[in-house]
Formats: sequence, C-alpha cells, structure tokens
Amino acid sequence: MPRTLRLGALQLCAHDHREFDALYPSVIDRIGRAAHKHDLLVLPEGTFPAYVLGHSAVDERSVARAEADLRRIAREASCAIVAGAAVQRGNALYNSAIVVDRDGTIAGSAEKIFLWHFDRQWFAPGESIEPVRTSIGMLGVLICADGRMPEIARTLVDRGADVLVMPTAWVTSGRDPTTLENLQADLLASVRAFENGAPFVAANKCGIEMGMVAYCGKSQIIDASGEMRALASQTAEEMVSSVVELRINKPYRAALPAPVHRVAASERTVRVAFSIAALPSDVDERLRILEADVALSAASDAGFAQLDREVPLARVEAQEAFDPGFLVQYRLAGYRAAILDAHASHAWLERIARTRAAELRMYVIVFDRQAERAYAIDPDGAIVAGTFDGFTIASFALDPRRTSQTMVAPGTDVAAGLERVRSIARPENALS
Repeated sequence: MPRTLRLGALQLCAHDHREFDALYPSVIDRIGRAAHKHDLLVLPEGTFPAYVLGHSAVDERSVARAEADLRRIAREASCAIVAGAAVQRGNALYNSAIVVDRDGTIAGSAEKIFLWHFDRQWFAPGESIEPVRTSIGMLGVLICADGRMPEIARTLVDRGADVLVMPTAWVTSGRDPTTLENLQADLLASVRAFENGAPFVAANKCGIEMGMVAYCGKSQIIDASGEMRALASQTAEEMVSSVVELRINKPYRAALPAPVHRVAASERTVRVAFSIAALPSDVDERLRILEADVALSAASDAGFAQLDREVPLARVEAQEAFDPGFLVQYRLAGYRAAILDAHASHAWLERIARTRAAELRMYVIVFDRQAERAYAIDPDGAIVAGTFDGFTIASFALDPRRTSQTMVAPGTDVAAGLERVRSIARPENALS
C-alpha cells in the first residue's frame, strides 16, 4: 500500500524585519492553528525574522524563541514543521530551514546554497545536500533559488528523500500586476516533482517587503506525478493542503555522459532554420529568402555538423534530458545548444525542454517526430519559433552571447552555481 502524507503550506503576508517583534504573536498563532490536521507544515523562507535583513544584526534570542514555539506547536499538534529562519553559526549567518519533528525535537536543517541577488550580502552559502530524517520520512529540503539548480533536488531524492520541501520567497518583477510571474512557481516546481518522482511542497509569501520586494504567492503542493494538487492565490495569506502519496518507483536516471570540453568558434548570431520533415530540394533558395545560415531537419544529419562548428551542440535522445542531471554535463563542458530528438511524444516534453533551456541558459531545439512538430526555445525558457500544419520550416536567431549571460540577478551566476552544486553533490561528499 502506498504511504500518504497530509501536507500543508502556510502562505504568510510579508513583513519588514523591523516589524517582527510586534507581529510575532499573530504569526505564531496562525502557525499553531495551521499545524493541526497535517503531518507536515511548511512555512516561507525567512519567516523568522524576515527575508530582507539588510545589514542589521539579527537578534539570536528572537530566533531561539521562535524555535522553541515551533517545537511546542509540533509536539502539541503531532505535526512536523519546516520553517525558514536566519540562523547564526559561529561567525556566519545562514538562510536556513529548521526541521522540527512531530515530537518537538529538532531533526536537522538545510542551508540555502544558491543565494539570490542581495541575500548574499548577509547570508553565507550552504555546503551540504542531504535529506533530513524525520518520523514521517526523509525530507529533501531546499530553499527558494536552490530549485533553479537541477542537481540539488536530484541529489536529495537520490540520497533518499521521500518528499521535496521548499520554504521560499518567490519574487515577481511586477511587470504585470495582474499576473505575478515567477519561473519556479509557474514551471520549475512541477517539473522538479515530475522528474524526481517525489511530491513537492512550497510555502511562499505574498505582499511586499520594505517597499521594494514583491512576492508572487502561489504556494503549492504537487504530487509525485507532477500534477498540481493545491495552489494558493497571488495576493492573499492562506493555507493550502493536500493528501499525497509518496513515491513508489525510482525516478528515471540516464547514464551521465562525459562530453569533451568545447569552446564556441565565435559569438556571432547564427540564424537557424529547422524542420521536422525532410528539407525540400530548393532548400538553398529558401535559406536565402529567410536569410538563414543553416538548416536542420529531423530527417537527415545535414546541417548539424555545420552548426556545431559555430556553436557547440549536443544532440541527444529526448528521454535522456528527462534526467535533470543529463544536460548539466554538456553545459558545464561548454555546450551552448541542445537538440532533443523525440521518437515518441510525451505530455511533459515541452515543459522539460523549457526548463532545461532556462535553468542551463541554453538554446534547445525539439524534434517531436510523433507529433510532427519542431520548436526552438531560448535561454529564458520561451518558445521562440516552431512548425505547425503547413508551416514546415521555421527559423530563429541563435545568439551565443545570450548563453554567456549566466548572471540572472546581481551577483547570481547560474554557471558558477552549477559548478558549485556539482562539487557539493559528488558522492564523496555524501554523509555516510
């Protein structure tokens, strides 16, 4: 019989760190009421005392008080709690997730590894990727931007995590106040659950902190198949709950490649035409009309070597890219683009391809043979061109300079993050 868990994510309204002491009693009261009827309750990143700390000293006594209250609530409600807090250890302050077991004991913690934008100014990065053992199972705890690093969740699950747990502070640009966008909330979280075969629960904030950080809400619970089971609003403080089954089958893992390191021949933009069908006999004339430099077709190998000479190109079976660690190998070896060759359609193919493009800052072209469709995705994860019906040859501009732009926020470098996570995730660094 599959084992189930009653999961809860408490979406809290953001508060400034200077308001923490005044708001603390009401926050603890809401946590206490939410803990009942759940096996696991997740709170947002930086619940105690806040996320945007600036350079003010954190009162360790206030965090200790919160930890004591969380232990009491967990014991009284028989509910495990994962809470985001600023934790001082020696001379370092960590963006931490405290894990309290159902009996009120501290089961462990996780520290945010991939620091985002300004939080690196006051937090030190974490150094470990290990699940936390509790009475309800092994919790794979990761914090906010850690979800953008594919090998963190992968490593947690491969080391025994039953469920992925994320205290988060997903922010939004406010580009469209009616639709608060965030790549993780809108795409990556569900992909993390699907590709790792593990339920995923994320608790976010809503509202605005210090007048300059806006949160997108959307706290969510996703089952092991990647399907959304509960989703909070963008703007309201609320509780989301769901009963989910823990994974039974191991997730798909490919044999990881060891590609030769590559360097792009140039940084010039290459216009690429592509087709799921065989290229017509007058393809050269059509390329002149499109002002394209190269044409690719799922029906032949022509053109791939030409493009590869300009831009290091990985051509792989689409199924292999369903392993979150597979294309990481190519990206770290200098590849700027990937061709995913799909001989059978899959409902998750497009979402997987978009995720790989965005998290690795690569171009991805998908040849979906069964659906008779081809499409290209840019390093932001957006589909920029694709074929359909009688539109058999599409084209787009592949700009290698965009793949070199791995700084996704000030001080936040995806390439450096991938390298660092890889070094932490090595088998010799696993706890015995």
